[in-house]
Parts: sequence; C-alpha cells; structure tokens
Amino acid sequence: MQIYLDYSATTPTRPEAIAAMQAALTQQWGNPSSLHEWGQRAATIVEQARVQVAGLINAANPDAIAFTSGGTEADNLAIMGVARLSAVPQHMIISSVEHSAITEPANLLEKWGWEVTRLGVDKKGRVNPQDLKAALRHNTVLVSVIYGQSEIGTVQPIAELSQITQQHGALFHTDAVQAAGRLPIDVQQLAVDLLSLSSHKLYGSQGAGALYIRPGVELIPLLGGGGQERGWRSGTQALPAIAGFGIAAELATQELATETPRLIKLRDRLFSLLADVPGLIPTGDLEHRLPHHVSFCLESADGEKLSGKTLVRQLNLAGIGISAGSACHSGKLSPSPILLAMGYPEKAAFGGIRLTLGRDTTQADIDWTAMVLKQVLERLVPKLSLATG
Repeated sequence: MQIYLDYSATTPTRPEAIAAMQAALTQQWGNPSSLHEWGQRAATIVEQARVQVAGLINAANPDAIAFTSGGTEADNLAIMGVARLSAVPQHMIISSVEHSAITEPANLLEKWGWEVTRLGVDKKGRVNPQDLKAALRHNTVLVSVIYGQSEIGTVQPIAELSQITQQHGALFHTDAVQAAGRLPIDVQQLAVDLLSLSSHKLYGSQGAGALYIRPGVELIPLLGGGGQERGWRSGTQALPAIAGFGIAAELATQELATETPRLIKLRDRLFSLLADVPGLIPTGDLEHRLPHHVSFCLESADGEKLSGKTLVRQLNLAGIGISAGSACHSGKLSPSPILLAMGYPEKAAFGGIRLTLGRDTTQADIDWTAMVLKQVLERLVPKLSLATG
C-alpha cells in the first residue's frame, strides 16, 4: 500500500493536462512568436492558457498574466523587477515566514544596500496587520507576504495587508503558490499588485508558473531577449507546460467548490486522529489554514536521533510519503527557520513534519497514516506509550 501525502511539494499531473501537453508536443509544436500558421496555432494555445490561468484568480484582463518557468521565477521577477526600478536602494518589507524564493532575493538586495524589514509572526505563524502599519516608511516601495505558508499551513490576512499597503502607496506582492486552486482568490477584490502561481502545485506539470501583474504596474524584466510575454519574460514560451497549466487551472477553478470542503474534512479528521499523541504538537493556525495542510512538530526532537526527517524516512519505509518542513529545505539537517520565527525552541524546530492532501487522498488513507505514524512514534519514543487501536 502506497499513500502520497506531499501535495505541497508537487502534485501528479492530471490526465487532462497531459493530453493538452501531448497535443502541443505532437500537433501545435510551432514557435508562438512565428507569424506563419504553425506559429499562430502555438500562439493560440498560449493565449488560451493565459485566459484559463487568469480565470483561476478572476483577473479581468488575461494580459495581466506573464508565464514563467515556475513559482520561484515569478517571485524573483516580482521582487527584483520592482527593485530594479529604483536608481538608489530603498526599503521593502517581507514576513519572517516567506519561502526561500522571497528571502533569498531580499537577502541579495540587502547586500546591495537595501533595507529589508522582516515582520514577526505570532505563535500560529500569522502577521499582525498593525505591525505592517508600523513598519511602513516613506521609502517603502514593496511589501511581500506569502498567501499560504507551505510548511505550517497558515493563511495570512492578505486582504487587510494589501489594503494597508495600497493606502500607503507601496506595491503589494503575494506568493500564492500554495493557495491557488485550493482557496478562492479574486484579484479584483484584493488590493494586490503582483501574485505568483505555479502549475505543478495544482496538477499541471513542473516547469511552468505565472506572475499576475496588475495593469499599470511597472517592472524591469530579469531576462533580456526577444521580448516575449509583453517584454516581462523573454524566451520562447514552454508551450507544452503552459498548455497543461491552462487546463489544470481551468479544472481547479471548476472543482474548487467541491474539492476544498472535501479536503478540509479529511484534514480535520487527520488532526483529530492524532490529537491524543503526546509530544506531537500541531503547528500553524488551525482556523486560518490551507484546506489540504496538516503539520506538527516533535517536542522531543533533537536533530540527531529523532527529527522530522527521521519520521519521513520511517513512513517512507511503510509506503507513505510525507515531508519534513518545507520541501526546499529537505536536504539540510537544520532547525526550521519558520518554526524558529514562530517562537518554537530550536529542539522542537528540528522536528517539523507536514502531511498534505490532494485529489487522490481518501479517508482510508488518512486513517491508515494516523495508525502508522502512531506506531512509528511508539517505536522511536517508547515512553510515549501510544494507543494505536
């Protein structure tokens, strides 16, 4: 029996997206920038996908969607594209629980003389909007706060944070990679200027992403070249990946009303089944939370014999795929910076795990996983004396 519970790392490409990708590879394989019939057929596929992705976030103008190679490039285009507009270093604000695709560009900007404020979060991983108000300065040009945190599942008050930023006159960006396709997002209602998306988080293929750029917002592109994507992202578009992204986005939009409550029910069941496990502490905000996301930390973790990675390996032996914290940090044995930012002691920050659910997850999967995890913990930490019945 194999159970995949790492949908926040990547999702299996759905059959409908694969069919669209195969058609692009075998039938509409032209260069979308070419003026002849082959090129125009390919261009039609790209523009259709642009409409489909725009529909996912209710963007009125599909031209506000710029395709990228993934969420990381979209984040970098947002941060560096805004920063490069300024002739001299300015001030930007991020949260202390951002993905590395935000923190690394911010660290680079600091080396270039920029001032970067990292907003603290509460024990649940949420930013206080009043802290944002206090942090804004006359030279703040950009605020970036993640929509749904990939490691602990917390959803930020994006509507309030973006409105505060807009009233101040700065630009607001959010990394919505984990939220899109799982929560309803309406950029016409939110005061967001820039929003990042990723295909492979919503059952499209790896290798495609997008940045929503509100009409009127200026960016300096990262890449110089042929001026594709209205100059925002030069380079021949990855036609098959974009075609699959479009189909996946359209189907995610259609299925949101039924899939989200189904995932919430399974998520809450897993939390409930593991609620009696001593030393297994739920992390993140249980109310303001991604619908597919379950996360814990081990109170008795030590970073050597017992850690989140230990549990990942043990469950993998049992045929269950989970993650230790963020997938982008899974190769390094170090305390989670996200859990540290939330105030957890370093010992517990070695013990973060996440179990993320998806379209193929069933109640039987949840029940089996809870039983196996209890058995693994009982073996690793005998003093817990867990009941596995």
